[in-house]
Amino acid sequence: MGADSQKLPDRVEFEQMLETQLKTPLTERGSYVLIWELDGKAVSHSNHRPFIFGKDRSIHLHLWNTENQRSGVGTDLLKRSLVQFFERLELDQIVCEPCAVNAAPNCTSKKVGFEFVKAYRTVPGSINFEQEVNQWVMSRIMFEEPIGRGSAD
Repeated sequence: MGADSQKLPDRVEFEQMLETQLKTPLTERGSYVLIWELDGKAVSHSNHRPFIFGKDRSIHLHLWNTENQRSGVGTDLLKRSLVQFFERLELDQIVCEPCAVNAAPNCTSKKVGFEFVKAYRTVPGSINFEQEVNQWVMSRIMFEEPIGRGSAD
């Protein structure tokens, strides 16, 4: 939701970008992506971009199949992603800006402990069209409180 199909890279460009990122030291990468598996099958990805090691940046979580929606999987994977992003990337704050009309990531952000900041119009990424987004913020301090960490420990 929110992606402009005309802006998506072709398969070759996408694979080259991934290869470059994997060969680049963590502290110098332009993005950081987690692929999540459920019962041995890849079901989701969570990425952090634009990425500058140790700085505040945006998180995205995408469930690939509708069968995993409304099951709690997204909430659990978002909590697990936050653990990875805060610890591995040495972040003080994470921002999540889902499309305002996409209820699932907005509800999940609130449930996990993100704080709503504002709604505004923007082009959230290089493959997106202009849209209304809701800005949610999670600081490291908020994350370390029990509600932010949940069952991901």
